[in-house]
Amino acid sequence: MSEKKNGIDKGLIRDLADILNDTDLTEIEVEQDDLRIRVSRASATQYVQAPIAAAPVAAAAPVAAAPAAAAPAAAADNKNAVTAPMVGTAYLSPAPGARAFIEVGATVKEGQTLLIIEAMKTMNQIPAPRSGKVTEILVNDAQPVEYGQPLVIVE
Repeated sequence: MSEKKNGIDKGLIRDLADILNDTDLTEIEVEQDDLRIRVSRASATQYVQAPIAAAPVAAAAPVAAAPAAAAPAAAADNKNAVTAPMVGTAYLSPAPGARAFIEVGATVKEGQTLLIIEAMKTMNQIPAPRSGKVTEILVNDAQPVEYGQPLVIVE
């Protein structure tokens, strides 16, 4: 039989904690009548990103890395570059397999969504700061991005 103290079923809490462990969930919430119980746990591994394969490739092929490094540096100096307002993962479409928000050569209006950046499980739309033509997309789909990194050139 489960222990109850002040109307809280400790056995239920233990059962929910067991479900978290068994299913690798980080949070679970149950509501019965006027009682709501939420059990969560911190998971440091959930927010750690795996090393990016691009770094070893760049180290293995320094000749190929030089032109690639020059392009982002030039884009960073471009006054028409739209930069990342946060650290996260850039997505070029609203869902896997869906059509991309923009493509090179497309005309965009101020405020139109260019791409989304996922940060802490939140999808953040990145709007065009001005109307113009997309001349370059500087990131790939599902690519990690840093704060201030050029994403798109809108001229």
